This record gives sequence, C-alpha cells and structure tokens, in this order.
Amino acid sequence: MLDATTKKLIQLLDPSRPEDIRVAAAKVLGEVASRAPELNEALFRAIDDSSSALRLQALSTVGQLRIDDALPKLLARISAGGPEAELAAQAAARLGAKGTHALQKLMHHVAPGLRPRLAAALAVGGTPTAKSAAVEALLDKDPGVVNAAVSTLIGEIRSLATSQRRALTDRVIELLEPKKNQQVSSASESALMRLVAALGDARGENAFWQRIGSDHPTDLRAAALQALGTLPPPRDKKRVRQLLECAIDRDFRVAAPALMILKNVSISERDTSDWLPLFQAPDPAVRRFALDKLGDRDRADVAQALLAQVDHPDRGLQEEAIGRMAKTKAGRALLMKALLEAPSPEAAWTFARAQARFATEYPAQFGELFKRACQALVADDRRADALLFLLRHIDAKALRNRLEERALTLRKKRNYEHALVYLRLLARDPGCSEEMRFELASCGLKLSERNLALESRNADPALQQFGRLLHNAEIDAKGRIKQAKWLGPEELLYLGFHFIEGSRQESDFGADALRLAIKRSPKSKIAKDAKTKLRSAGLDLKG
Repeated sequence: MLDATTKKLIQLLDPSRPEDIRVAAAKVLGEVASRAPELNEALFRAIDDSSSALRLQALSTVGQLRIDDALPKLLARISAGGPEAELAAQAAARLGAKGTHALQKLMHHVAPGLRPRLAAALAVGGTPTAKSAAVEALLDKDPGVVNAAVSTLIGEIRSLATSQRRALTDRVIELLEPKKNQQVSSASESALMRLVAALGDARGENAFWQRIGSDHPTDLRAAALQALGTLPPPRDKKRVRQLLECAIDRDFRVAAPALMILKNVSISERDTSDWLPLFQAPDPAVRRFALDKLGDRDRADVAQALLAQVDHPDRGLQEEAIGRMAKTKAGRALLMKALLEAPSPEAAWTFARAQARFATEYPAQFGELFKRACQALVADDRRADALLFLLRHIDAKALRNRLEERALTLRKKRNYEHALVYLRLLARDPGCSEEMRFELASCGLKLSERNLALESRNADPALQQFGRLLHNAEIDAKGRIKQAKWLGPEELLYLGFHFIEGSRQESDFGADALRLAIKRSPKSKIAKDAKTKLRSAGLDLKG
C-alpha cells in the first residue's frame, strides 16, 4: 500500500506537470518512498521520459531505493553509453550482489571507454559486494579501469565504518602479498599501494619498502615512495640508504618523492658520507637539496663534493656551492688549493672572487699566493690577475711593497725585462710613487730600440714616461738620471737626443743627459755624437 504522500509525489511525475516539478518529485521519492509496484512503474516510465533531467534523476532514485526490477533497464542504459550510463551503473551497483555480478559480467562486453565508468560505479556502490568487486577491478589489465577504481575507492574511504575499512585493508594487503602464478601489473600494484596508503594502515609499510628498488618499474617505485611519504620518516640506516639510492635516480618521478621523505631525516656526523652521492645526482634539484642538507658542514669530504659542482653547467648551482665553501674552514682551504691549481683564468677568477670576502683571514697564505702570482706574471699567464685581486683584498699595502721590492731586485740584477713586468703593474695604480714611475721609464729605456729618428719620440713609451716626469714637481728628473749609475751612455744619448729638441724644460733635460753620456764614456763614439748634438743645438758642452 502506498501512503498518501507517495501517491501525491507519483502524481507529480505526470508529463502534464512542469519539468522542474517532476524532477523535484523524483528526487524526494528517493528520500521518503518505499518500494511498491506502482512506484516502480512510475519510475520506470520516468527513466524512458523525453526529459533528460528527469531521466537522470529517476536513475539516481532507482539506485537509492534499490529497486531490483530496474536492473534490466539499467543495464540497457549502460550498454547504450552516453551521459546516463554512469548514473545507471551507479544505480546498478547499489542493488547488491545481483547488480554487482551483472556489472562485472557487462564490463567484458561494453566499449573500452565505458569500462572505467563501471569500475568507478562499483566503488561507490555502497554494498560489500560492490566494494569487493571494485577492489578486484584494481587487478584489471586496463590501466584506465584500475585508475578509475582506485581514485573512487580513495574518495569513499572517509564514509566507511571502521569495520569496513579494516575489511578493505585486509583484502588490499592480501593482494599485495606475492603469490605463485599471480601476475599483477605495475599499474595494479601502484593502485593497491595508493589505496593502502590512503587507508592509513601500517601493515602496508613493508610492501612499500619492497617496491622502491631499481629492479621495479618506475611507476611502481614512484607510487611506493609516495605511499612511504605518508608515514613518519625512517630511522633505520638501511632504509635511509634505500631512499638515497632513489634520490639519485635519473627519473625525477622516483627522485622527487624520495627527497620529500629525506627532507625530514636528520643526519648525524657519522652518516654524512652516506649522503655525499647526492652531489653527483643527474638532476640539479637533487644537488641543491644536498647543498641545503650538508653544505654548511665543515668537513673535507663535504668541501670536495661542493668543489665538484664548479664543473656543473648550472651557473646558479656553481655559485651556491662556492658560496657554501667560503663559509667553512675546510671549504676555504680547498678553494685556496683550487685557486692555486686553477686550469684557466676563468676558473681562477671564480675561486678568487669566492674568497674575497674572507681574504683578511688569509695572511698565512700571502707568501704562496704572491709566489704563484709572480710566476704567472713573468709567464704572461692571465691567471695572475685573479691571484693579484685576492692579494689586494688580503693586504693591498703589503702587495704594493712586495711588488716594488721584486721590481727593484730584478732591476739591480739587470733583469730589466722582468722588472718591467712588475713596474708596469705598479703603474696601473693611480697612487704609484714617482720613484717607481722613474724606474719604469728607465727600465723601458734599457729595453728600447733607441731609434734616433724623430718619429720614434711618440712611439716609445719610455720617452713618454720621462716626458711626464719632467713636468712633475714631485721628482727631480735631472738629479735622478745622475744617480741612476746603471743607465749607460747609449740610453743617455738616446734620451738627450730626443728631448734637446723640445721646450725649454725638455731641452735643458736633454742637454744634461747628453753631457752625462759624455762624462760616462768620454772617448767613445757616443761622446762624439753627444757633443755634435749639443753644438748643433747651440749649447755649451759643459753646461
């Protein structure tokens, strides 16, 4: 017998009523009605109605009321496909064992695109048989069916009672257990692990660890690692090493979830060496992770691992690694060694700049750095610039004094060529003393071709240096050439020959140079040429 309310609602399903009223009536019937032949017939007519909205609601209501007699109609709707197939499948799944078995049987005959919908429908069926069938669908050979089933099952977990969750977990764990003659695809194994991880049962942990090794497919390893990510970080060293091996995998789908777990693992000083292979990982993101975890440790092996990043093509990674090295004692020692052994000027500059901020802590290294810089300067090796850059940051005054000392020593040993290298370097500094500039001009004069042609005046740097000195009141150029006993008659003749033709100040200087040449070699041809030049300029030989 139908109660009055149900009768009124059935009347509202009549085609003469507005569509929205009919759809609302069908929806309310699912909440308040009880099964009866009259109601079944009314809903069956609604399923075949011309209104799409009413058909969809009628299908949902039939499933909600679990009307077994509707199964043939539901299966027909499923086979026909279209937007109503999914709702029809969900309704059939609610009919208990009969509906579940019918869906399982139908799954082998429908179009491939419908199979995932049927699997998803089983997962939301709400009956024990439907849930069991959905779990079995996880073993299907079609990845689409597997993915649909597991996604829907995971979405339904919150609505399960404790006993239902326990039963579901038991079945999933059972399926994960390796069995003879049982071949489960990696997609199915991955889905099972996703499901047991979502269920939050610790019994799945061993299954996860068993599947992260390189002997398993990538998708399966990634799924196992993602499942492990839902658990507390491991403390067992063996398991941490397993994760470290995954972190350096070439496939980032494996490396990424491993890093997420390792992020929360603390590293003891004793275990540091186990983590160093991360610095050799193919992916720069893994190497940066290693920088964050280990980069501040003051250890020689860590510093060596950081130094290896200098050869990596990622410029940002290079700079970050060098910056970390510069903050530790072991790192700075290795940077110094790398600077001294740098294979190219570019590499030398990289290591020198990295240490500039800490240069004041390097007084003990000054001597060795200066020695290497001198060797590079003499060899015209451009690495010298980087070495000198760091030496200036250590002690600029000491560097200038040592360069001056080296230049004067070489000049006194008559090694004018090498002395000139240091003097030119000193002259780059605006604060270079006039004494050093005189040494530069004089050494240049010793090495000059000493061409007496007038046009050579503007082409000879040594003559240009003397010209500047003459106009500088801070130095007595005339007095200095008299003191410079190492300037020979040839240089003095060349100097005087060019300057005697200049302005009054230059002419006086040139004349003094010629007279000094005569004095130092009175009976030579040089003296004769000097006298001739003085007479031609109308100047007294004795001044």
